[in-house]
Amino acid sequence: MKSEIFVNQLISWYRHQKRDLPWRHTADPYKIWLSEIILQQTRVNQGMPYYLNFVEQYPTIQDLANAPESEVLRLWQGLGYYSRARNLHACAKTISKELNGQFPKSFEELLKLKGIGRYTAAAISSIAFGIPKAVVDGNVYRVLSRVFGMEHDIAETKNARFFEEKANGLITKENPGEFNQAIMDFGAIQCKPKNPSCGICPMSSFCFAYNNGKQDVLPVKSKKVKVRKRYFYYFIFEYDGRFLMKERGPKDIWQGLYDFSLKESSFEMSEEDVLSDLSNLKHLTILDYSPEVKHILTHQRILSRFIRVKVNDLGKFEGLANEKKLSPFELDEVHKLPKPILIENYLKEVFF
Repeated sequence: MKSEIFVNQLISWYRHQKRDLPWRHTADPYKIWLSEIILQQTRVNQGMPYYLNFVEQYPTIQDLANAPESEVLRLWQGLGYYSRARNLHACAKTISKELNGQFPKSFEELLKLKGIGRYTAAAISSIAFGIPKAVVDGNVYRVLSRVFGMEHDIAETKNARFFEEKANGLITKENPGEFNQAIMDFGAIQCKPKNPSCGICPMSSFCFAYNNGKQDVLPVKSKKVKVRKRYFYYFIFEYDGRFLMKERGPKDIWQGLYDFSLKESSFEMSEEDVLSDLSNLKHLTILDYSPEVKHILTHQRILSRFIRVKVNDLGKFEGLANEKKLSPFELDEVHKLPKPILIENYLKEVFF
């Protein structure tokens, strides 16, 4: 009985309170998929302009598949978690070339595609194709744990199935897409992580957390994220309007993006130690040693400094390029390269 009341109240709330979002005006699986990938680990107001830019630049999945990866990464720049962009591009190629541009309609087949996990597969299959498969993310964990008193530790992967089973037992067969969007919105707007709006909540009369004063302890999450601290010292070698840069390789952050020559440390270095690499100072002029710039990622904290170095000799400039496996770029070319937002912000401040 409680489950039925919950679903009725949830759908009623959604129809009055739902957010007006562009991907909710379509059943096109391409646009639904695009919105879901962009909004992973991203707030709606941050992801919205990216979604609109992608739809404008790549109106169809074939357009996205045919784009060069560097262009896709450039459009994604600033959104973070760049593996999402690479997976997005790879998935588009697979659908375009191997599936005749058509998204699979089943949850199981969607799961086989690169970058599509259970949450995204459930969202696409339910919203685009009407398949009753429930989404489960942080919002859903929070709503279900609070309303139904589910005290399973969400930090433990094995407990995800309890929430998925509960959500699948609640989802409506008639309009599963509406249910999934409703519970996501309810968690984002009403049942927020901190200071949920319990006083005006339609679930308050039967919500376990509200009636037992447990809003602050549900959902249960035991493990804390370990944050790795990294110190980046970037050397910006310049000669006659050209700058040396490199493409970052695999198995680290920002794969496929461009940055400068990098000296990395696990501890803060003195300026003297940082500059010790510049052995042949007679051909180099240090123009600037920047203050520390902080860049916070989910599991990492990047503390960086930028050292502008004017190279006074073409031979030395070319030697540095060969020695450090860097490539020269004109400033207008640098502007067009896909770059981490840390690099982009510095360039905007100093050069653009």
